[in-house]
Amino acid sequence: MASFCVDDLEVRVFPSAIELGAAAATDAVGAIRSAIDQRNGANVMFASGNSQFAFLDALTRRDDVAWGRVTAFHMDEYVGMSDDHPASFARYMRERITDVVHPAAFHYVNGANDPATECERYSRLLREHPLDLCCLGVGENGHLAFNDPPYADFDDPQDVKEITLDDASRRQQVGEGHFASLPDVPRTAVTVTIPALLRAGRVLAIVPEARKADAVRHALADPIATTCPASVLRRTPHATLYLDTDSGAHVSNV
Repeated sequence: MASFCVDDLEVRVFPSAIELGAAAATDAVGAIRSAIDQRNGANVMFASGNSQFAFLDALTRRDDVAWGRVTAFHMDEYVGMSDDHPASFARYMRERITDVVHPAAFHYVNGANDPATECERYSRLLREHPLDLCCLGVGENGHLAFNDPPYADFDDPQDVKEITLDDASRRQQVGEGHFASLPDVPRTAVTVTIPALLRAGRVLAIVPEARKADAVRHALADPIATTCPASVLRRTPHATLYLDTDSGAHVSNV
């Protein structure tokens, strides 16, 4: 494993996505157990997407997490989508976390709800459950959750909002096999904002795969700006970025 810092961000590079996922899972377990030790519970937010498979598989296989003391959240959902749709992020979380480890609670973003009502409801839940840990990914266009460039806001006053998806984000969903074609991908979504994501006590950015290499290069080498939202991680000292050799292929330190 290689390890280095870019501004305030620790970066770790692993030989494979499997090793990356295992290491990130170990750090996630540490953060969860620390929160449980301190106040008898942990509030954790998870990302969806194919890039999270190895991490979530490693995490949910661990036998040293008191999941009955964990309250979980996720980051986004398409507007108008029911939680039984194959591409629903709520369904993703239910199948990969809730049905596997049975946390005390998992609060899903309800895409079928009125967006304004849902944003307020989910914002209230986040205020009531300050995050101890946020496990996020980075999109192929550098987005965090569905905060797409260049409209992402590092100082967003809202915690949850309705957004219009960038076409690059929509193409990524097709490329990952969640939709048959671009017109099938919804144009709007509800997303947790960047300040709300980074407010967590610990942030793990889990970013394997070659298709993320350009976004990683922009995040680490370009100026910190909303043209690559993930660049804000470089001014987040409580964050760690986990790469494999494929996603780190364009980073000079690797």
